[in-house]
Amino acid sequence: MSVMVDIRSVHKSFGQFDVLRGIDLTVRTGEVAVVLGPSGSGKSTLLRTINHLEKIDRGTISVDGSLIGYRRAGDKLYELPEREVLRQRTRIGFVFQNFHLFPHLTVLENVVEAPLAALRRPRAQAEAAARRLLERVGLGDRADAYPKRLSGGQQQRVAIARALALEPKLLLFDEPTSALDPELVGEVLDVIKDLAGQGTTMIVVTHEIGFAREVADTVVFMDEGRIVERGTPAEVLDAPRHERTRAFLSKVL
Repeated sequence: MSVMVDIRSVHKSFGQFDVLRGIDLTVRTGEVAVVLGPSGSGKSTLLRTINHLEKIDRGTISVDGSLIGYRRAGDKLYELPEREVLRQRTRIGFVFQNFHLFPHLTVLENVVEAPLAALRRPRAQAEAAARRLLERVGLGDRADAYPKRLSGGQQQRVAIARALALEPKLLLFDEPTSALDPELVGEVLDVIKDLAGQGTTMIVVTHEIGFAREVADTVVFMDEGRIVERGTPAEVLDAPRHERTRAFLSKVL
């Protein structure tokens, strides 16, 4: 399998606080990587660096063979202009913790907005594709509803459809179920499981250990800005080698 995400020696600080301290991670095409760790371990910041929502201080991140946020000239890296970064982001879908839907737009309008603006798709083509995506996430009958009329789980499924509308090579999920009532978590995880079954390359930050065990190819455990342990679900979740991983799992399992 080819490499989809290649993260090398990535460092990121906010002021005096080192959030990422030399992250190395490879995710192959079609793989699902689940990132676990306590609050403040750098999980969400790592996701945000992958599509350059956060600029890194040192290191490199490549997606599908292209450097993200920078171009190389000799031994130096130069930051790309914003329009180039925005073009790169069309290949990297991002599903946020709190949905980030436009409240004044219908479900259908939320999903077609990016293909119309970023990809310049004809409206009829974009709407037809959006309706197919809404069917795929189980919301084909809610196309004309506004977000406030939907449950949290439904809103998150719209957010997933919106991310898929740009036909990204990679999907990033930042704790996609943490803002949901417990009874709504399953409907969102089922959509993500379906995507995994279809070979979508994904990096998922979550606290859902059962989901990680069932869906992940690779489980990554982060603490204090470092990757402490990585491996298959059986290796990391059932037989963790590192004391810090064992302590974390003893509290969440």
